[in-house]
Amino acid sequence: MSDPSHRPGKVTPLTHLMTGIYYVHIALATVLIGAWGLVFQVLPKGRDGVHRVAGIWTQHLLTMARVYLGLRYELRGTPPQGDCIIAAKHQSFFDILILANHLPRRAFVMKKALLNVPVMGWFAHKAGCIPIDRSKGSEAMKVMLGAVEEARATHGLGQLIIYPEGTRVPPGEKRRYKQGVGVVAEATKLPVVPAATNAGLFWNKRGWPIRSGVAVTEFLPVIDAAGSAPQTLAAVEAVVEPRSDALMAEAGFELPKP
Repeated sequence: MSDPSHRPGKVTPLTHLMTGIYYVHIALATVLIGAWGLVFQVLPKGRDGVHRVAGIWTQHLLTMARVYLGLRYELRGTPPQGDCIIAAKHQSFFDILILANHLPRRAFVMKKALLNVPVMGWFAHKAGCIPIDRSKGSEAMKVMLGAVEEARATHGLGQLIIYPEGTRVPPGEKRRYKQGVGVVAEATKLPVVPAATNAGLFWNKRGWPIRSGVAVTEFLPVIDAAGSAPQTLAAVEAVVEPRSDALMAEAGFELPKP
């Protein structure tokens, strides 16, 4: 039986109002923290300052989600500290905040267009995020691998977060895993840390409305990247999907029948 406190709350007119207020707060906080961080952290401390600002920003947004929306989270497993690949289930902007807040040198493989987002895009670039243009096909993969190797040779890769499905996928839906995680793991031989979540039950893909409750993100046992790219990808999918399904079931979600 699921814990009632971990179930998504009911949507009411107040839910919509508070969601709107929270988004206004996000915009203001992003500008203010970004400006403060640029002057007092990034300019004097470089990349270390960027990561400090990212930690402060994500912690603030997580705290305000609890204040405005009654949305909390539970983190399970142990966040890795060294260079590795995080192969994460992606349902929501909320799971981005959770991962980014608990990884000390986080970097994302992200759509190139996101670099154009004011403030956040600039900080993402400075933090070592790797933009890709999916329309380039195999060429995009070569560019990504080149960026990964350059990062490792200069300032260290950190915890590189890759979403194998390539986008946010609503709870209950399945999407084919893309090859990026396996290819990067095979090229770098870095350990792969899978991560499961049920965050999409509370903060959906559209982002509106945001429900109260307790979302869960869980770091799963490390996968050794000694095998081939297809083997690593299959191993990731074999643990991330059933564990995410189990987390959703804990929150009272009934998976569609096959």
